[in-house]
Amino acid sequence: MNIVILGDGDFPFATRPLQILEQADIIICCDASVLKLLKYGKTPDYIVGDMDTLDQVYQERYKHLIRYSGCRETNDQTKAFSFALGLIPGGEKTFIHILGATGGREDHTLGNISLLMDYARVGNITEPFKNRVGENITVDMVTDHGVFIPRFDSFTAAGVKGQQISIFSFDPTLQIKSSGLVYPTGQVVFDLWWKASLNECTGREYTLEFSHPASVLIFENYAG
Repeated sequence: MNIVILGDGDFPFATRPLQILEQADIIICCDASVLKLLKYGKTPDYIVGDMDTLDQVYQERYKHLIRYSGCRETNDQTKAFSFALGLIPGGEKTFIHILGATGGREDHTLGNISLLMDYARVGNITEPFKNRVGENITVDMVTDHGVFIPRFDSFTAAGVKGQQISIFSFDPTLQIKSSGLVYPTGQVVFDLWWKASLNECTGREYTLEFSHPASVLIFENYAG
């Protein structure tokens, strides 16, 4: 199953996020993002949020699709993610793709991106996951330039020579040994976001070996 959560940031225009949108089994709009989806020519399956940005006219017109939550402790993206988890049949392999989370206000963008790590730990916030949103559930954030992917331990991933890879973490005790990247990361102290950004693949895959389980966000841009 493919679930898309559409945020109210910049509507995607690049090929990959639009393909994901077209192939979605379920589309969940965050509040007023429904207006952008309607303009694109599609209707969502659900509209989730506190409805503070969706005009009353549209609230009335699409009330059968609205799942209202007035919780002030979470943003609409998190409300939509929690709702999406409730739609997944037990054991079914599911991809949750978040689109439209970036653009617009920079504070919203940073907040939305950082929340991706929390979504990936759902189930037990203290336990680094082995794809822990659920054994068969993965979550990522897809933009017009690339994909944000949460990681919690060592991994090897496919790549393309010249593809840009950025590594973000706030754990200064973490060491990450890399292979398949232009710039070695073994001596990087992860105390600031920029420290391991803008690296580059040298071949068809790259490997990051963590000194211990930790929260790490990878950004892979679209090769070519």
